[in-house]
Amino acid sequence: MSRISHHRTIPDFDSLPRPVYARPEQWDDQGSQTSWHQHPWGQFSYAASGILTVLTPDARYVAPPQYAIWVPAGVEHQVVSKTATQMQSLYIEASALTQSRWRDAQVLDVSLLVRELIKQFCQQEPLWQESSSEKRLAQVLLDQIAQLPCARTQLPLPSDRRLQALCQILQNQPDSCATMVQLATQVGISSRNVSRLFVQQTGMNFRQWRQRLRLLYALDYLEQNQRVTDVALACGYDSLSAFVAAFREQFGVTPGQYT
Repeated sequence: MSRISHHRTIPDFDSLPRPVYARPEQWDDQGSQTSWHQHPWGQFSYAASGILTVLTPDARYVAPPQYAIWVPAGVEHQVVSKTATQMQSLYIEASALTQSRWRDAQVLDVSLLVRELIKQFCQQEPLWQESSSEKRLAQVLLDQIAQLPCARTQLPLPSDRRLQALCQILQNQPDSCATMVQLATQVGISSRNVSRLFVQQTGMNFRQWRQRLRLLYALDYLEQNQRVTDVALACGYDSLSAFVAAFREQFGVTPGQYT
């Protein structure tokens, strides 16, 4: 993986200067990251190119190119990009999206219309006039964002500290072949409790969680144009066909089609 060398600053606003505020950014292949932070407005981060990862205390969210990540107001988070990335963020007043679904962070499948609206909105002055076509564009954009479906590229994290330690081992070594029993022993918990608590606290069983983790890491490797066979091995698959089948089930395309 690329070493992240750029640290992104956080805008120093007490409140948003506009109900929807555009912040387009672009980084080179050294990547970038923010410190952990929160703010009193929502953040809609769209990955025009490259892969965005947002970490919260409860989950890991990954947006491949043409997807977006929503972080509600008041949620502590960190934004990470490990490769060259073009990100178009929209800071949105907390009162602008009122449906209950927007209380939770999530990855969104961005439609072609919303992509073009974001592109247009980010080309105008961020301090747009309150009575103008830009204000109407902002409202149309909010209306369309409100209809976007969720994507399956998020990884919930358990609250149990022993399971958190187990998950950290796997995040550090996605190619690890250690069994659930071996990992459980390493962090001081029984494999039966691992099975039970994973479902209770993440909504996924251990096998499903581990597979999604590996596939999310695969996106980063593929974005670096690594060979599919090498990606499969780096993510813990000893069978290329098994990796391709799992990738297709998760993302709807093969790794070759993705690249």
